[in-house]
Amino acid sequence: MLSKQDYQAIAANLDLPTNAFINGHFTAAQSGATFTTLNPATGAELAQVAACDSADVDMAVQRAREAFESGIWSKLQPTERKQVMIQFVKLLRRHRHELAVLEALDSGKPIRDCEAIDIEETIACIQWHAEAIDKIYDQVAPTGDDAVAMIVREPLGVVAAVLPWNFPMLMAAWKLGPALAAGNSLILKPAEETSMTCLRMAELALEAGIPAGVLNVLPGMGETCGQAIGRHMDIDGVSFTGSTEVGRYFLKYAAESNLKKVVLECGGKNPCIVLDDAERLDEVAEQVLTAVFWNMGENCSSNSRLIVHADIKPQLLAKLQDQLGDWRVGDPLDPQFALGAMISAAHFDKVMGYIAAGKQEGASLFAGGKAIDTGSGWFIEPTIFDNVTPAMSIAQAEIFGPVLSILTVNSAAEAVALANDTCYGLAASIFTSNVRRAHNMARAIKAGTVTVNCYGEGNLATPFGGYKESGFGGRDNGIHAHDQYTEVKTIWLDLTTESDAELD
Repeated sequence: MLSKQDYQAIAANLDLPTNAFINGHFTAAQSGATFTTLNPATGAELAQVAACDSADVDMAVQRAREAFESGIWSKLQPTERKQVMIQFVKLLRRHRHELAVLEALDSGKPIRDCEAIDIEETIACIQWHAEAIDKIYDQVAPTGDDAVAMIVREPLGVVAAVLPWNFPMLMAAWKLGPALAAGNSLILKPAEETSMTCLRMAELALEAGIPAGVLNVLPGMGETCGQAIGRHMDIDGVSFTGSTEVGRYFLKYAAESNLKKVVLECGGKNPCIVLDDAERLDEVAEQVLTAVFWNMGENCSSNSRLIVHADIKPQLLAKLQDQLGDWRVGDPLDPQFALGAMISAAHFDKVMGYIAAGKQEGASLFAGGKAIDTGSGWFIEPTIFDNVTPAMSIAQAEIFGPVLSILTVNSAAEAVALANDTCYGLAASIFTSNVRRAHNMARAIKAGTVTVNCYGEGNLATPFGGYKESGFGGRDNGIHAHDQYTEVKTIWLDLTTESDAELD
């Protein structure tokens, strides 16, 4: 970590990327339109960013298709493609402080997370998929001696990734890592709130040797640029991370256009279950608070529901109270602060609305519950509600803010039933010292990732995605991520001979 003064100096000298990146060049939107991007910590304008629309999507798709069909990337030897991506990784590491500051300014995220988590995991993710390029084998199916049946993967072609604002760099890496590794041409559409790190990453990718047209970035609004991507007849697949509401639109767009492959990673209302035999409550409390307050709660895998056994609840709540002081809110460029700003005024109002609803519906405010007046920006105290019932809005809705709801149970079976009482199924955590019970509960909970005695999302080797309304069509991370950017083809070779003479 650098000092606050160091980060401020970097911020003061940044050359902010604001234009679309198409075919290896920065370019204004064809319409000339722009939109304002704000610093969430101050509410002040950072820059005017190109507002791409359908004309820009058409141009990017055309250039991406030309690059794909040329074979300059799609037909490159796997080891050569790997080496180019490794060079990209080296450039990202060389520019890590710049990227971290750019991310903090654009998103309101604390610099300590941008440096220690976001940029490090972004680099690790791209490197992981790069290293996998020449290690993924195709298959030969069992047949008789008269045939050979090969099952091979081929890149989809031109794919698009529509990204959320909560982890701009990392979610870009989750998509571009496997998409480029598989040989596709890619179009990234960052969230309008957080466009600039994706634009800078594309520039570094070109410098690393990824050919022009292979990686393009189109900033713009969802209803124009995003919809044009979803409906485009020459885009072969779309990977989307964001809200379930918007995810449904991409399924609709695919149905109304070319039936492009669609992969969705959507919302969550994730449970953290602490049973009466949980051990090391100091560590449990640390994990509980990290799970809900990390990234200001703006995290789809946030454990925003604490389901705790009545017998252990008093001890656990005391531990939570003791550790709340670790979650200080303040200037995102100051490494001493663990929490930054809400992404926008509208999102700030939404989160404060849920806090007000929790009070009105009868939940008990255990901690926080207030906005923090810094004179500018959108900051909220880490907030905990006790005595929450399953029907309350704060127990059902994905708040996407630093708000924890505590629900009390008297058995493991009741905890599982409550954990599954949601339309979502992305992630869950269980804290217990009984391994048999942990395993049975993990199998019973309807979620894509279940952690035991810790909070997390697995690692780069484990697939990440959700059940029910949390996901559709595939998984990010691991070898499974490559599947969503490839087609599977069967090649059947008939070896039938009429006579042994044909062997000569």
